[in-house]
Amino acid sequence: MDVLETSKSLDEELYSRQLYVLGLPAMQRIQGAKVLLSGLQGLGAEVAKNLVLMGVGSLTLHDPHPTCWSDLSAQFFLSEQDLGRSRAEASQELLAKLNGAVQVCIHTGDITEDLLLDFQVVVLTNSELQEQLKVGNICHKHGVCFLVADTRGLVGQLFCDFGEDFTVQDPTEAEPLMAAIQHISQGSPGILTLREETDAHRFNNGDLVTFSGIEGMVELNGCAPRPLHVQRDGTLEIGDTTTFSRYLRGGAVTEVKRPKTVSHEPLDTALLQPRVVAQSPQEVHRAHCLHQAFHALHKFQQLHGRPPKPWDPVDAEMVVDLAQALESLKGTEGEPLEEQLDKALVRTVALSSAGGLSPMAAVLGAVAAQEVLKAVSKKFMPLDQWLYFDALDCLPEDEEPFPNPEDYAPRDCRYDGQIAVFGAGFQEKLSHQHYLLVGAGAIGCELLKGFALVGLGAGGTGGVTVADMDHVERSNLSRQFLFRPQDFGRPKAEVAAEAAHRLNSDLQVTPLTYQLDLTTEHIYGDNFFSSVDGVAAALDSFQARRYVAARCTHYLKPLLEAGTKGTLGSACVFMPHVTEDYRAPASAAASEDASYPVCTVRHFPSTTEHTLQWARDEFEGLFHLSAKTINCHQQALTSLAHLDESQVLTLQQVVLGVLRERPQTWRDCVLWALGQWQLCFHYGITHLLSRFPPDKVLENGTLFWSGPKQCPRPLEFDANQDTHLLYVLAAANLYARMHGLPGSRDRTALRRLLKLLPLPEPQDLAPIFASDLELASAYAEFGPEQSKKLNEALEIWTVGPPLEPLTFEKDDDFHVDFVAAAASLRAQNYGIPPADRTKTKRIVGRITPAIATTTAAVAGLVGLELYKVVGSPRPRSAFRHSYLNLSENYFSRWVPQAPAIQEFHHWKWTCWDRLEVPAGQPERTLESLLAHVQKLNGLRVRMLLHGKALLYSAGWSPEKQDQHLSRRVTDLVLEVTHQVPEPGQRVLVLELSYEGEEEDVTFPPLHYKL
Repeated sequence: MDVLETSKSLDEELYSRQLYVLGLPAMQRIQGAKVLLSGLQGLGAEVAKNLVLMGVGSLTLHDPHPTCWSDLSAQFFLSEQDLGRSRAEASQELLAKLNGAVQVCIHTGDITEDLLLDFQVVVLTNSELQEQLKVGNICHKHGVCFLVADTRGLVGQLFCDFGEDFTVQDPTEAEPLMAAIQHISQGSPGILTLREETDAHRFNNGDLVTFSGIEGMVELNGCAPRPLHVQRDGTLEIGDTTTFSRYLRGGAVTEVKRPKTVSHEPLDTALLQPRVVAQSPQEVHRAHCLHQAFHALHKFQQLHGRPPKPWDPVDAEMVVDLAQALESLKGTEGEPLEEQLDKALVRTVALSSAGGLSPMAAVLGAVAAQEVLKAVSKKFMPLDQWLYFDALDCLPEDEEPFPNPEDYAPRDCRYDGQIAVFGAGFQEKLSHQHYLLVGAGAIGCELLKGFALVGLGAGGTGGVTVADMDHVERSNLSRQFLFRPQDFGRPKAEVAAEAAHRLNSDLQVTPLTYQLDLTTEHIYGDNFFSSVDGVAAALDSFQARRYVAARCTHYLKPLLEAGTKGTLGSACVFMPHVTEDYRAPASAAASEDASYPVCTVRHFPSTTEHTLQWARDEFEGLFHLSAKTINCHQQALTSLAHLDESQVLTLQQVVLGVLRERPQTWRDCVLWALGQWQLCFHYGITHLLSRFPPDKVLENGTLFWSGPKQCPRPLEFDANQDTHLLYVLAAANLYARMHGLPGSRDRTALRRLLKLLPLPEPQDLAPIFASDLELASAYAEFGPEQSKKLNEALEIWTVGPPLEPLTFEKDDDFHVDFVAAAASLRAQNYGIPPADRTKTKRIVGRITPAIATTTAAVAGLVGLELYKVVGSPRPRSAFRHSYLNLSENYFSRWVPQAPAIQEFHHWKWTCWDRLEVPAGQPERTLESLLAHVQKLNGLRVRMLLHGKALLYSAGWSPEKQDQHLSRRVTDLVLEVTHQVPEPGQRVLVLELSYEGEEEDVTFPPLHYKL
């Protein structure tokens, strides 16, 4: 059954982050889809929540069963007041409030064949096998996509059947590859050389490509997709070009994504011939054993009318026997699988299967919801066909094989589902924990929801502190579960705290709206961290992650950390003295701070990223730095001598440009914007070419314009071209805003006005320079005459009210329009593939693509590690780092590394170690401290620092050493740093170096305990 097309317009602001992941066509299909979800326990609630947040067209709920205590462990739409009510009815209202654009209905009757035909996707959760087989056969017969999802304690199962002929329109998340062309030869085959050598390695043999923007060999522009063959030297064969025109310049090659078709077996066949998603042969075997365990649990339910009792050895052995008696599994070709059933694994599954856990529901519910989206959007490859996920590593390794079942028995409380797995004693320990959650965005909301459900800090002495300085925005609503439209503009920490308290009234949540960084260490100091048992970080920058991780290392606190980018997600745990400490991925951290050489960006761009960086710099210079400089000059706060080259030249563009005086009208702003267009995209290029002609040859005989240096060409202004007009419109409006003048959005009126304005001549515009060498030279020649001229011009400009420096905002249309248009025109100058507005906004606004499913999954993975951190001391082998890619069905969990051991002479230590020295009463002197340190490790201190302040050096003269050695340590710190210890500060952190050390040694810090 095809997905219904929708006539509803898509709210692009609401789904902005999601659009970067899925794209508009997929989102439109999702918006028109109809889904039936049967089963509203914790797992079903997670599936429903994710689908509604992400804008599925309509969701029909089916679950006539009454709410019971064990549901509340993982079902966040239900409360104590709903006990006895139908789970579907009790969930509908709150679910519908998540997204007013989604129709949320209830079906109260039986699931019939006629009912199923009305949906594109049907999902069964926590259902009996007989129902799965009946519904699955009907769906397979009629081409309705069918999913089964289930969790039993710490084990989860997901099955997908999308039919025998399901076409995936867009199999991967990655954007189609695009690269700039350097040259194309005439021949059979024609050889394509790319401008950037590294681009060639991104293509594969057989990739289909199209061409655009080529001058000369125009026969390729818009041609039918051609296959590539990658040669060893990095060039690409593109087929016969013998009869084509000679290639001149420019153009781009773009990958054409090919649809893929998948074929799924119906459930009855897949039960006996399971195709499992796994990353290794060991995982395949484990998945097959879990497959048998689930089948045996269904058999047990069918025979006894109930699931196995929690931690009951008799019931567990019956499940093992049933698993052994089941029909042997077969491979995809029908041959029997020669695998031994892991009885111990099946036994553990059975013992812990009675519980329902929030983190497990979050992980499996997220993956199931993603598969629903794949079914309706036809984007990304679906699972093939079974996925088994287990977190049995959460169980203590030294636990008695059969603990006292009474500790796991129901207590008619909201944690019954969790107690069935971990026991009442562990639940009590959870309730007395105090955790700091840093970040209340998408992941933070999911973590806080999970904390409320598991009861973290829900006891008398426990609690959760949530820290976030941001405010709720509209775009948050498609992935941040705790926020609603009425919360716009309010602090995220406060809203999230209130919402979490509504989920569990026993949860003690304290919101703080101060960011965690160097400026707030007086708030998040020694007293604060002494009351914290652990930290969960949900941050979107590696700089912030590094800082929070350093705080955890300093205070020896466990750190749970998660992050996402589109369908990619990770969750990690860092335990003091047990695991390695946090290290930001080198590639990710580098990309966050990516920058390009100034000369390349200004004069020799070769990539789309170069043009975007140039356009972003233009915005900053024209509308922010120039306004700040003029304002400072007006207040006599600065002089031109304090400006660098780029600031002086940008100031000349604004002050000595086509206007030469402050604008008074909209027409003035348009004239200035037109002058900027001419300066940047016409005269600037002709000036560059006058200094570096197209045929310029270097001393070694090679052309100057070769390799990545693409010879530019000037553009001719044409108001009828949309990009030309958009640049002037955006620039004029920004210029007007900077000067406090009214702007205009009327494009028709602007076109009429532009026809009346003369194009500025070169002499009307500010000086421009062709290279950074000339730039430096020009600045060096910026003598008294030039300074006097610019100062005279500034006197005119500084009359009147201060200007408004504009700070780039990714959600301001004119800001994005200016950068997008400027970058596109720059790309046209240099024959570079341009970025569309969506890509421009994402890159320049540093927007991380985000989707609710990945967010929920990583939060669930963090919740699983929380069980281990809070439980009794666990070995490193119990903990897991996790990585997932929902678009490619990749799931990986591994044991973290041990902390690296450093050694100097006889002394060994890790990143978690430190020297702790009490100040004493009366407080010790510096001489006493140095002697104590030498006694501790047998090493003589060469240097002692507090921050950057030097307190002692063995290289000082004897007189200076004596002056310091007799002083009390705190007095010395105050004298050198002029800093008084903060109230409540318990430790001075001192850094040491020792005699004979090598440069690459990082010694443990000295904690001087006040």
